Amino acid sequence: MQLKALTLTNFKNYESQTLEFSTKVNGLVGKNGTGKTNLLDAIYYLCMCKSYFGMPDSAIARHEQDFFRSEGHFYKEEEEFKVVAKVRLRKKKELECNDVPYSKLSEHIGLLPVVVIAPDDTRLATEGSEHRRRFANEILSQLDREYLKHLIHYNKVLAQRNAALKKMAAEGRHDDALLEVYETQLLPGAIYIYEKRQQLMQDFLPIFTKTYAAISEEREVVTCAYKSALHNKSMEQLFAESRTKDKFLQRTTTGIHRDDLVFSVNEKPVRRFASQGQLKSFILALKLAQFELFRQEKGSSPILLLDDIFDKLDESRVEQLIQLLSKDTFGQVFITDAHKHRLAELLAQANLDHKMFLVDDGKVEILD
Repeated sequence: MQLKALTLTNFKNYESQTLEFSTKVNGLVGKNGTGKTNLLDAIYYLCMCKSYFGMPDSAIARHEQDFFRSEGHFYKEEEEFKVVAKVRLRKKKELECNDVPYSKLSEHIGLLPVVVIAPDDTRLATEGSEHRRRFANEILSQLDREYLKHLIHYNKVLAQRNAALKKMAAEGRHDDALLEVYETQLLPGAIYIYEKRQQLMQDFLPIFTKTYAAISEEREVVTCAYKSALHNKSMEQLFAESRTKDKFLQRTTTGIHRDDLVFSVNEKPVRRFASQGQLKSFILALKLAQFELFRQEKGSSPILLLDDIFDKLDESRVEQLIQLLSKDTFGQVFITDAHKHRLAELLAQANLDHKMFLVDDGKVEILD
């Protein structure tokens, strides 16, 4: 899959910009803070209907503007997809594919698979479980539309149950019958999501360990395991056992929204025992394994977005990454770099077809 052209209007620091890209590697170079990452986020937005970096739409519109528009022309298996996102603040977001509006944004997810590798991805290993659940959800939502539907419904009912718990506490009453109604609505989604996450880990782990070995030259043994209370008890049992605690804490304390992924290196937790080099290799391997899983499941390579990757890796890991990118399994890649000549030299040395763009304060020009 490739993105042929991108047009932005009032997207972050871009007032108006149109770009045409190489089908292989696209280098975006320029000083920090000039808008390189914003271009990657614009591509991600067209694929996933939201910012990769968690920015609300109100923060995406250019300063003092109340709307933004993004348009991309994608090619997938010789079929063209014109995708347009039109956002007016305080109004419903609009997304179109080939001039046909979606009734639900979730209908678009998975059509244009994308993988991002960014500096803040280290949070996957070093911070709370919500980052790891988001990682699993992002993979499965792009592979399985039913998973996304169940996830959306589960989160909606979960919010309703939590609101009911808070209201009961405020009013000094208990309504087990109402909680049971919410729990009944949560059960089908919880079971489906749990089973899909289990299957994901079975498919993902062999790819991940192989990828890590290629990056680290087989210096360590790594693993990634799925942690869930559903391994040992049914969802009905968990709800029944936690209801008293839920009433006290005014929130739902058990369920698939509490699941986690356990990362280890040489049988020790990555968060506590991995060196900086091991941590960087671990995260890079996770994301490249996500890429390979998409490629196998979708039958074509997803778009790969690499943000400021070279400043976060040592020289040997950079060389390993460039070697991986030179393989035929990789399709279109976008790479940002603050050093104007470094990226071009690395791509030329690897004999990779590429196109270079200079980004300067929201304006982009092609480099010879």
